[in-house]
Amino acid sequence: MLAFLTSGIVLGLSAGFSPGPLFALVVSQAMRHGVREGMKTALAPLLTDTPVILLSVLVLTRIAGYKTVLGGISLLGAVVVAYLAYEGMRTTGYEIAEGERGAPRSLAKGVLVNFLSPHPYLFWLTVGGPMVLRGWERSAPAAAAFVAGFCLSIVAAKMVIAVSAGSSRRFLTGRGYRRVMRGLGALMAGFAVLLLWNAVELLSAP
Repeated sequence: MLAFLTSGIVLGLSAGFSPGPLFALVVSQAMRHGVREGMKTALAPLLTDTPVILLSVLVLTRIAGYKTVLGGISLLGAVVVAYLAYEGMRTTGYEIAEGERGAPRSLAKGVLVNFLSPHPYLFWLTVGGPMVLRGWERSAPAAAAFVAGFCLSIVAAKMVIAVSAGSSRRFLTGRGYRRVMRGLGALMAGFAVLLLWNAVELLSAP
């Protein structure tokens, strides 16, 4: 169970600190309306990821007997994670832009942005969903540990971003952010290798 919890935490932190639509919105809300509004935006994955997880697991269980399809999904997951690792290790910092003020509606904006982003769907179908099913094969707590580790760590990472953007830009534009992203990138590269190995096993199975 510890391995699944650790995997969820590492993947969640990497997703949380990686620039993307929700990342940009968290920064924007924190800078325009304060840290509290940025932290509200950071809660969006807790609401949006649940239906995506359920849908991904449902799809994957329906094709569980098709090892070639699962191998292809695992291969795609390896490519996705490898790309995230590459992006993390080449990060030079995050450029912050000012914006106009308006009504916060932070959580609603966060939910909308995350629902419309392809990132959660791609992640849970190719990486997260297979990990949940693998954990479920061992025990229900193992699967739950992965989901909890991922969801809590991605929200925690976004909250760190909110605090950094709302109070000081130094972390997002300095060495600290680059070091965190490169460290997470190295860990993600390891996950990519594991997913690639799993894909080879599935594709070569009789």
